Amino acid sequence: MMNRIDMATEPVENHDIRNNHRGQTLEHVSDDVAVTVERMHEQMQELKRQLAGVIVGQEEVSEQLLIGLLCRGHCILQGMPGLAKTMLVSTLSSLIHMSFRRVQFTPDLMPGDITGTEILEEDHTTGKRVFRFVEGPLFANVILADEINRTPPKTQSALLEAMQERQLTVCGKTYELPSPFFVLATQNPVETEGTYPLPEAQLDRFLLKIHVKYPDRAQELEIAKRQTTDYTFETARVLSVDDLLEMQSLVRGVVVADHVYEAALDLVRSTRPEEEAMPAELKTMVQWGAGPRATIALLMAAKARALLNRRFHATIADLKAVALPVLRHRIILSFNAEAAGVDADRVLDQLVEATSSLQGKV
Repeated sequence: MMNRIDMATEPVENHDIRNNHRGQTLEHVSDDVAVTVERMHEQMQELKRQLAGVIVGQEEVSEQLLIGLLCRGHCILQGMPGLAKTMLVSTLSSLIHMSFRRVQFTPDLMPGDITGTEILEEDHTTGKRVFRFVEGPLFANVILADEINRTPPKTQSALLEAMQERQLTVCGKTYELPSPFFVLATQNPVETEGTYPLPEAQLDRFLLKIHVKYPDRAQELEIAKRQTTDYTFETARVLSVDDLLEMQSLVRGVVVADHVYEAALDLVRSTRPEEEAMPAELKTMVQWGAGPRATIALLMAAKARALLNRRFHATIADLKAVALPVLRHRIILSFNAEAAGVDADRVLDQLVEATSSLQGKV
């Protein structure tokens, strides 16, 4: 790896690095880092352009997926059927030249169906029978776990090991998964019959929960025109796996000022009802708040967003932009909130507005 990346992978607590990069623009960082960030920005813009050639709209969803990729984080996409979730994920993986597997989760899906299993076969040379491991679909760079909440906890637990440890244990043996490795899960927001809600520990492993919304009228018209004519768009690989790994290494070197650290901590702690920072009117709406992993996710996502916007420092605006996808699946609402028709996004919007350290600073 080049020297510029060696510097970028220093711990963010290194005050020499932080002091050297306090500037608001790339003029304040070293030439090597500035060149790398510029090149990365150009590649990401081309990636977005090619995505737009296949997917109409969904720019916010695309940006959040890119943030997840840069942070080595898993994402869960929630939206109604027919909103191009599968096409978006498969197109993104092809643009970065990563292997892609789609797994349709069903109630009868067993752990071995996704991890792989050992089979007994005969060696025709020696006549002996030996066990051979056959890899399952999890041995790919990008896994689309379609309707993840339709499979029972036993299979979800096998997926949890892959998400957290980047490895699988099958028949007492441990197998390393490819790098990079991403789980992009989908779930339908309205179906509850025949589903198994994800446990909080598994939800917490997802860096972002992305809401995929309906397109607006103009976008839906464009979708209809493309799908009812012979419209085609030829995509080409934009990034190599090595390019992506280099970008991921750069994220941790993005500068975070002390007031941004404090603001991230204030926001996460304000989601906990036992904290004084939570407004009194919200204390009856939230049963459990976000844990320390949320603070880490918030800062990492803010760093990645800064790089996507050609900056080597994260700002309060970056925190606000990623607050909802980072936190919406990490708070548990009370019965009072459900009865009043209040969702997690509405609670979080109020918390962002009530957190003083998120106001008036960059």
